[in-house]
Amino acid sequence: MRKHWIDNLRWVTVLLVLLYHVFYFYNNKGVFGGIGGFGPYPQLRQYQDVVMYILYPWFMPLLFILAGISARYALEKKSAGEWFKARTRKLLVPGTIGLFVFQWMTGYFNTAVSSHVNGSSVLPDGVPGFVKYFAWSVSGIGPLWFIQLLWLLCIVLLIVRALDKNDRFWNWCGKAPIWIVILLGVLFWVGEQTLIKNPRPESADGLLNLYKPLFYLIPFLLGYFVFSHDEVQEKVEKAWIPLMGCAWASGVALIATTFGQDNTTPQYLGSPLNCLYGWMACLALMGWFKARFDRTGPFATYMTRSSFGIYIVHYLIIGCLGYMMKVYTQLPPWSMYAILTVAVFALSPLLYELLRRIPVVKWCVFGE
Repeated sequence: MRKHWIDNLRWVTVLLVLLYHVFYFYNNKGVFGGIGGFGPYPQLRQYQDVVMYILYPWFMPLLFILAGISARYALEKKSAGEWFKARTRKLLVPGTIGLFVFQWMTGYFNTAVSSHVNGSSVLPDGVPGFVKYFAWSVSGIGPLWFIQLLWLLCIVLLIVRALDKNDRFWNWCGKAPIWIVILLGVLFWVGEQTLIKNPRPESADGLLNLYKPLFYLIPFLLGYFVFSHDEVQEKVEKAWIPLMGCAWASGVALIATTFGQDNTTPQYLGSPLNCLYGWMACLALMGWFKARFDRTGPFATYMTRSSFGIYIVHYLIIGCLGYMMKVYTQLPPWSMYAILTVAVFALSPLLYELLRRIPVVKWCVFGE
């Protein structure tokens, strides 16, 4: 029987990623990648940036947990080879070939944003067109780092799974009481400590801190070995109200004491309070959705099918429209947020539905 709560939690989290990127794009807290805010901090506090502080500590770890759970279920029905072949088509194809078919347009606006922020062109006029195209394609990775890393973690999972051929470790994990499940948050903190605290600008340190492979490996494997058990899911479900209370309390404390900081730095992410909030939020949301949203309907069914494609295409709309409004209009900030929010939620599904009807393109961009 399909677990609808997992599907629902996944697509809801994807929609929150879209919302996050609206506020991220215009943040003035120094978070890398956006075009910047409407005034410097602390002169202009931009309280709307609190959305980033609420979402960032948990939404990507949660997606990796759900991916780990889904991997376990899929591997119960398919051979390892069949599963990995399907994962390669669904993840690696959009994360490589798709860059040159579609994401180069996202890269074009990413380089335009960088040029605007730095005050000078990232790609001078004398650069040949094919070099610009390649640079745009690479720059267009954007949110696709998630599927690239997930594909690599699938390889790691197959290796780890081969060491547990008889599912002894998996069966042992299923016996974990709720207090052990909560204490697994220590691994969340350990994972954050693997980030490079003082990345060197001339090295790949920043790229490693973006992908965070050792950190995201932890929630992915926890999803596979721990949270794929019905017994563990039921324990989290029964405790969802106190878990939600802990998440709220730790989240309020985190935001109240750190608002204004760049919430993506290794120092911020590795703080005990950030890790506590992130882990409690993951557990609380899984328990809440298991308890209240284990059902489906026409809209939920559509979003279950389409959320991956919406995730793939959404940042082109953010980068294009967000850049054009900030650079070429005098719209008040509140209207830019409103327009960009409506646009990304309305146009992303439309763009996905258009592209998925083009046979070759849908394979390159979505792995379908």
